[in-house]
Amino acid sequence: MAARPTWKGYLKISLVNIPIKVFPATDAGATLSFNQLHGECQTRIQQKRWCPKCEREVPNTDIVKGFEFEKGRYVIVDEEDIEKVRVDSTRVINLEKFTDDTAIDPIYLERPYYLAPDGPVAREAFAVIREGMKGKAGIGKVALYGREYLVKVQPRERGLVMYTLRHASEIRSMDSIDELADMPDKVKPEEVKLAKQVMGTFEGTVDLQEYRDDYQVGLREIIDAKIEGREIVAAEVAAPPKVVNLMEALRKSLDTISAKKKPANIPEMGTEKKRKRA
Repeated sequence: MAARPTWKGYLKISLVNIPIKVFPATDAGATLSFNQLHGECQTRIQQKRWCPKCEREVPNTDIVKGFEFEKGRYVIVDEEDIEKVRVDSTRVINLEKFTDDTAIDPIYLERPYYLAPDGPVAREAFAVIREGMKGKAGIGKVALYGREYLVKVQPRERGLVMYTLRHASEIRSMDSIDELADMPDKVKPEEVKLAKQVMGTFEGTVDLQEYRDDYQVGLREIIDAKIEGREIVAAEVAAPPKVVNLMEALRKSLDTISAKKKPANIPEMGTEKKRKRA
């Protein structure tokens, strides 16, 4: 099924405006989801909107949005009020600043979207901007789902990818993690050297397509078994052993890796002939 855009508008760089469409880059349907049922009759539970004061269910047509400005006191905000909020990012993603595509700390990245040209006329300008942005990322804003997001836009394959960004105020300081307060200031150089050796043996090109979600696979197996009336016995997951001596554990790691990488013994030339003569 072809992806559907969640936003239409313009990508703006200085005086250049390109009609674009925004598409989700992730597929929520790839993850298993559950419905809430009544355990007794296995009927799906209904979520009803209930007014405790009037003691009755409230239809959607009678529900309004309210902002609590004091405890128990609300101001009603309707759709006409929301429509009056006419920020530029409602229709335009204005890239106001550019930086290296690796300059933004990944902790700020939130959700990815794909950007594509809206219509044949926009394709050439879109392609030019994409090529011109190689190695760079543009920072701007976009209004999505009732709020304005800070975004990072950069080239990816045939299009552009846009990440919504968390604001600095949303990032919790690591100083708030008590368990990190007493970390040692100095470590043993020989242990660091050995740790680097161990990690170096695992270096290589990362292809995320080689990895699968084993939890989802296992969950799917259990669901299929229950549908078919079979029972699956869960395998025990052993707790990893505690490291008492770090150097010893690192050396054992290297020895284990080296043993796995040793080639099988290959008989010398002529050995098979000697055996046959004997």
